[in-house]
Amino acid sequence: MEIDLSPQLAKKMYGGNGGSYYAWSPSELPMLREGNIGASKLALEKHGFALPRYSDSSKVAYVLQGSGVAGIVLPESEEKVVAIKKGDALALPFGVVTWWYNKEETELVVLFLGDTSKAHKAGEFTDFFLTGSNGIFTGFSTEFVGRAWDLEEQVVKNLVGKQSGKGIVKLEGSIKLPEPKEEHRKGMALNCEEAPLDVDIKNGGRVVVLNTKNLPLVGEVGLGADLVRLDGKAMCSPGFSCDSALQVTYIVRGSGRAQVVGVDGKRVLETTVKAGNLFIVPRFFVVSKIADPDGLEWFSIITTPNPVFTHMAGSIGVWKALSPTVLQAAFNVDAEVEQLFRSKRNAEAIFFPPPN
Repeated sequence: MEIDLSPQLAKKMYGGNGGSYYAWSPSELPMLREGNIGASKLALEKHGFALPRYSDSSKVAYVLQGSGVAGIVLPESEEKVVAIKKGDALALPFGVVTWWYNKEETELVVLFLGDTSKAHKAGEFTDFFLTGSNGIFTGFSTEFVGRAWDLEEQVVKNLVGKQSGKGIVKLEGSIKLPEPKEEHRKGMALNCEEAPLDVDIKNGGRVVVLNTKNLPLVGEVGLGADLVRLDGKAMCSPGFSCDSALQVTYIVRGSGRAQVVGVDGKRVLETTVKAGNLFIVPRFFVVSKIADPDGLEWFSIITTPNPVFTHMAGSIGVWKALSPTVLQAAFNVDAEVEQLFRSKRNAEAIFFPPPN
């Protein structure tokens, strides 16, 4: 049975005057379930506070817009309070408790992509809230809460019932959350817009790869990631993940065209992608993109912490490695055509500027 690979937008799941939570549904994007991938977005208004929660999935978080504060508690560790801003990537392993806060006028938007292979539902994140109207405290009787924390019944009722918000609230009054500490950022976050470039092609594009070298926690998460910025009308060479990984791509900015080719040389996707779209490339399928005049930027996770890609074109492409006579026989062409094919795209590049 063929699976629909069409890009999709997220849909609002819940929210209020503090912000909203959005997610992609496996019913609309079947590759989420097939690939055991979850995807969601958190959008916080000024003074919006995402209540402390943990998830049934390991994730990579990427800040799409704005700035704010993230509270992170790794298992059996102290709380780290991290300043976050646009371009930051954070690795969130199993068992981590997080909270998020925006004190600025600009909306804070955070993307979450992760592995749901051990989740309650394939292709979906399930968050467990520590507080709020759907928090874990509300499920226990006052007796159990009182005995666990050595509290009187009236204190327990106040503790459990006072916070009526669900998931996201807007902070009012004099509450002041902890200030971020610079030393807490180390090893917790990497800004992909400021990090050293792994690929930089003039008039083509730029790549920053997130892996165990620059953010060791991705090893615990089991995912790699990259931020790709393609210049106007430039092309990203056809390529595939040669270590059986899935590519999960969120379009951050701009628009362009994408083609995916699968088994038996069948083009399984030809579409226009735009900001806000999410799409998934199946294992070993070949994908290529061409940016529109304003350029194209995307953030991807790959379901291995240190991904390896094979590109088809350019001097590092697989065609360049094959012997001339092998290509002649494979294409059933003469030496002149083979030489013309081989002589093009000699640059060691995965991005190609627009034709003159």
